[in-house]
This record gives sequence, structure tokens and C-alpha cells, in this order.
Amino acid sequence: MGDNLEQAEGRHDTSSGAGLTDQEREVAASAYEAFTAGNYDESIRHLEFLQELNKDDFKISMNKAIVEFYKSGQTAIGNLKQSLMATIKSQVYMSTEDIDGLDDVENSLLHYNQAIIHYHMRQYSEAIFIGERLYQFLEPFEEKFAQAVCFLLVDLYLLTFQPEKALHLLAVLDKLSAQGSNKNNKGENNSANKDGSNHKAEVTAMIEAAKSKIHQYKVRAYIQMKSSKACKREIKSVMNTAGNSAPSLFLKSNFEYLRGNYRKAVKLLNSSNIADHTGPIKTGECVRCMFWNNLGCIHFAMGKYNLGIFYFKKALQENDHTCAQLAEGASGKGKKLTSVPMCALQANKRYELLYNCGIQLLHIGRPLAGFECLMEAVQFYHSNPRLWLRLAECCVSANKRGSEQEGKGLPCKKGIVQSVVGQGYQRKIILASQSTQSSVYSEGQSAAIPVASMEFAAICLRNALLLLPEHQQQDLKAEPGSKTSSQPGSVESSSESNDICSGKWQEADKILSAAPSSPLRKQEIENLRCSILACSAFVALALGDNVMALTHAEKLLQQPKVSGSHKFLGHLYAAEALISLDRISDAITHLSPENVSDVSMAKLTSEQEQGPDKGDEPIESSGKQVPMCYPSSVASARSMMLFNLGSAYCLRSEYDKARRCLHQAAAMVNSKDIPPEAILLAVYLELQNGNTQLALQIIKRNQLVPAVSQKVSRDSCKKAFQPLQPIQPIQLPSSFSQVQRK
Repeated sequence: MGDNLEQAEGRHDTSSGAGLTDQEREVAASAYEAFTAGNYDESIRHLEFLQELNKDDFKISMNKAIVEFYKSGQTAIGNLKQSLMATIKSQVYMSTEDIDGLDDVENSLLHYNQAIIHYHMRQYSEAIFIGERLYQFLEPFEEKFAQAVCFLLVDLYLLTFQPEKALHLLAVLDKLSAQGSNKNNKGENNSANKDGSNHKAEVTAMIEAAKSKIHQYKVRAYIQMKSSKACKREIKSVMNTAGNSAPSLFLKSNFEYLRGNYRKAVKLLNSSNIADHTGPIKTGECVRCMFWNNLGCIHFAMGKYNLGIFYFKKALQENDHTCAQLAEGASGKGKKLTSVPMCALQANKRYELLYNCGIQLLHIGRPLAGFECLMEAVQFYHSNPRLWLRLAECCVSANKRGSEQEGKGLPCKKGIVQSVVGQGYQRKIILASQSTQSSVYSEGQSAAIPVASMEFAAICLRNALLLLPEHQQQDLKAEPGSKTSSQPGSVESSSESNDICSGKWQEADKILSAAPSSPLRKQEIENLRCSILACSAFVALALGDNVMALTHAEKLLQQPKVSGSHKFLGHLYAAEALISLDRISDAITHLSPENVSDVSMAKLTSEQEQGPDKGDEPIESSGKQVPMCYPSSVASARSMMLFNLGSAYCLRSEYDKARRCLHQAAAMVNSKDIPPEAILLAVYLELQNGNTQLALQIIKRNQLVPAVSQKVSRDSCKKAFQPLQPIQPIQLPSSFSQVQRK
């Protein structure tokens, strides 16, 4: 946005000539020419002389501060901000908190420069506040300055995920461009000299550049709105105006990513010539970093998590290299390492990339590495409830016992038998204890220490719940947060809506910021609340806090729009907590198989997100699969409820009911899908019934019904469950006769 500051000074030098003498006008022109040529010392001398001639004009002080800022290599941001504030207080006698002070059209340029500073420092709420006040007085502004104000507001609205407001402003910019084109055509007949033709060419180039920029902004807005049909029309306009440039190809790749055409999105990214793109010093963007990040996001959507983490690591390396170059450039000028040019402040995408890396690492089964990445990201995005949930999931995954076996979804003897001691008649089988829980960290340390422990997971989940709005407050607007990188996705700060630009744009659907990902909609907040409550109940059970686990589970079941999967988990967790609290009858009520009618995941499909228009090509499979440890159907979920119901009956010494539950559950699923806990329960029931040999067969064969094949009839199945006769040992003779010698 450095061009805007330069543009702002040019406006002062050319538009304030009405109240200047010939000498002052000549000095101002000389100062502007020296500034555009890069001779900042000479420009400052002219401005100082001009200030002696006209001490009451505060614009001279503002231009002097801008020239000194450019002289410092755009690194003295604090000095520029202080100079602008001093100019406001001493010359205009007002402050930025005074709303009435912005009503003066003459002071618009001063406040526009302030908005630019807030923009680069990622203080988007303050920048939007100033920009919307300037928009109220757009009509008296020059056409070039009015376009600059509108483009700044459009960029801010897109950064804060307000695409409807951005589209309204883009319509205004279309009208401004049309008016400028008409004025240019009318002036064509009146300008026959060389200067007139040059001016006409400059105006035409400016209008064409504005049109190309408008089309690009419209594509970004439609992508945020997931409007494929409208985005497809604008993509064609972008390709016609900008050609196969890196920004246009990035936008088209983002569009194909939105439609699910991942291979085409990768192909478009690879065809972009990122080597010829201008560096971050001038544009404030590291294109190579965005290139690798986009590839990582696409491969994440395809379910190729290892490739995704590879590309994210490349993006992090490129980002660190860019930041090191900026720091070296600043230190080479005798500045501090933190003195980075203002236009390059937003080039650092480290926290966004760490967020993406953490999510990828969690998906590929490396929760400890993902925890480290997300812990660094949460320091910057501490108001994101979804990020706190991901941290808790890392802690749960790191402390989950037997994750490798459960990931395969197949019961094995290692899940039942802990070890075997002795041989022959002295051979003993030691069964694994299900009550002990392993932890990757030692006990005795504070739960507030950020380590991947279950205690810290409880703190993360509490933070996530506190960040969610209450049910009665969900219709209120929340203040969106910081900027995200311009990538197709991040794997997961507008001020309160005052509708200055358009009274009809009510964004009631977007109410909670979740930077660096898009804001959470109302239904997404409900789903997130259910996920947090389910995870909180699980963590409380792991910590032995059964009362709190029951509270979370009951609150989960009371949610108005709880999904089938969360309802299933809520009944299971509530039953486990009630059994631990010795309330078996209440637990049996929760474990009824009739409580399970749906186990679908609470997630919008691509068809729901995109609407009826899906594009020309078939959407590729994302490759994401539900973990096999989770029931894939209603039948498997009901069988799991029956297994647990059998355990509850067993605790009440109702062994016949428990055995019937086990047999009923075993008939509903494949024998390979029976969990080890159910086999242990069957062993216990047979031991209680005195059937030691059948219990041994169940353990050895690792089957709930070891003596029955899958194709036998129901009658033969009943015979198999009859107690077996004890095996009689071989009797030795009572006495040995001695062999007689002949």
C-alpha cells in the first residue's frame, strides 16, 4: 500500500493549488518531483521552505512525515504514526476517537494515511472504522482518491470475511470506473494536443487496471461465499484482463479447489510462474510461500496428509527465508532486526502455517508434534475456540492407549492377554487390566503447564467453551479477528456491523471469528459446541471426574441440534459416568439400543457447501475416512450399546441378561469387529457360570463364540453354549508290579 501513501501526497500537491501563491505552487511541484524521483532529502528541503511560507497548512507537515518515512526505507512506522497523531492534535485540534473530527472533507487524506498504517499493522477494526467514515464523504473526493478509499475498504472486508459488503463496494467502484470512462470519452473531442492525448492514455490505463482489480476482488468474494456459478463468470473476466499471471492462476486454482477438482487445482498452481513475481518488499506477499501452502491445503483435502505436511514444511522454510532476508536488509541499513518495511509486515505467515501443520500432524497420527505447532499458533490466535479444541484432541490422542491397534480396528490377543507365565501345567495367562491408563507425562506437575496431558486438555476445552457465545446471544455480532493468508484453505475483525455502506447487508449468519480460518456460522457453532462437550466428557472420564463427565454428557444430549454421532457418544459417556457413580439403573436407560437411530457425522457435505452448481468435472474423492474404531453403521453402534449394556447387567449380577446381550450383539456384527472388552466380558461370565474350559477356549481362539462357525443354525448355536463336561485326567494304576527275573 506504499503507492497509496505516494498517491496521497501527490493529491495534496496538485489539489491545494487554489489557495497557494505562484511561489508556493512552484515549491510544492518541486517537492513532489523530488519525491517521485527518490530524492527524499531534496523533497524535505522544499517542504521545509514551503512550511515557512505557509505555517497554517497541516498538509505540509503530513507530507513531510511521509517523505521521512520513505527515506527510512518504510521502516520508521512508529515515527510516522506519531507524526500523524501530532499533526492531528496540533493542527486540526482533534483525535481519532472524536467521530466528528472525521466529518471534515479536508482532513480525509490525513485519516486515510492512518487507515493505511492500521491496515499494515493488522489492526483491521480500526482501519475499517476510519475507512467507513471516509466512505460517507466519497462524493466530494477526486476520482483517484475515491477509488483508493473503496479498494482499501474492499480489501479490509475480504480480510475480515465480509464478502457481501465487499461486493456492494465493488458495485460502487464499477460505477466510478464507468463515470471515469465517460468523462475520458467526452474529453477526447476537446483534447487535440499532445498533453491531452497523454492524459487520456493515463486515464485509460488507470481505468483498465481498476477493472482488472475489481474482477479479482469479486472472485475472492465469491470464493468466500462459496458461490461457484458467479465465481465461474468472474474467473473468465479475470483471465481475459490479467492473462496467465500468478494472481489470476492462483484465483482459478482456488476456484477449482472449491469445486473439488483437486488435480486441476494442482495443475494450475504448477503452471504459474512464481519466479518472476515481485518480492515481498514491494508487494508485501511471499508468493512462493503461498504456493507451497496451497499445495499443502489441496493435498490435505485429498486425504494425502504426509504429502500435505511435506508442502507445509516447504512453506515454513520459504517463510523463514523471506523473513531472514527482510531482517538482513533492515540490519544492513543500521536498523534493528525488527525494523521491517511496513509494506512487508504482512509477509510473515508463520502462525497461519503452523496452524496448518498442526492440523496435518494430528491427522497423520503425530499428536505430540502437532501439539507443539498448535501451541505456538494459539499464542497469536488465542480467541479461536476451534484451535483450543484441536489442542485438546492432540492431548487425547497422545495419551490414548493402544492407538495403533485401535487404528486398525481389529481385535487381537494383545488387547486381551498381557503376558504368559510358566509352561505346561504351571502355565498362567495374565489378562490386561482395562482400568489403568498410560500417560506420556509424569504426574505431580501443574495442569497449567502446556504439555500434552489430559489435565491440560481439560483446560483447553474449558477455554473453548468460554469462547463460544451463549444460546441467547448467538444473534449478536462478534468482532472478527486477524487476517488469514490468501490460500485455498487453512486447515479450520470487522467491527460491529453498522451497515454504513449498505443497510441491507445483514451478515447474521457469521457471528464468531475463528482466525486464521473463516468465521463460524450459526450451525457450525452448534456443531462445535457439541464436539467440545463430547471431548470434555471423555477427558473428564479419563481423569476420574465422573460428576463433571456426567454434566458434560447430559448437556450434550440437551443441545437442540445434536447430531446422531454426538448423541451416540453422549449416551455412552453418560452411562459410563453413571456406572462409576453406582447408578446402574440410570446407566441402563442410556444404554438402550433404541437410543441409537443415526451415527452420521456432523459435517456439511460438499454439495451443501457449494449448492446446486458443482462445476463441469466430477468431484474427486477427498480420501478422508471415518476411523474404523468408530461404528460405521447403526447396527454396529447398537451392537456396541449392547456390549456395554451387558457389562451393566453383569455389575448387577444379572448374568443371564448380560449373556443374552452379548449373543445379540455378536449376531449383529462380524466376528472380527467384536472388541476385546466384549471377549473379556464373555470370559468373566463363563467363569462365573463355572465353565472354565469354555472360558479358556474363548481366550485362546479370541472369539466370543469359539465352538460355532458363522454358518451354523440357531439350534446348534444353543448347543454350543451348554456347559462342557469336565475332562477326566488319565488314571495311573494303583500299584506297580516288579518285573521278575528268570
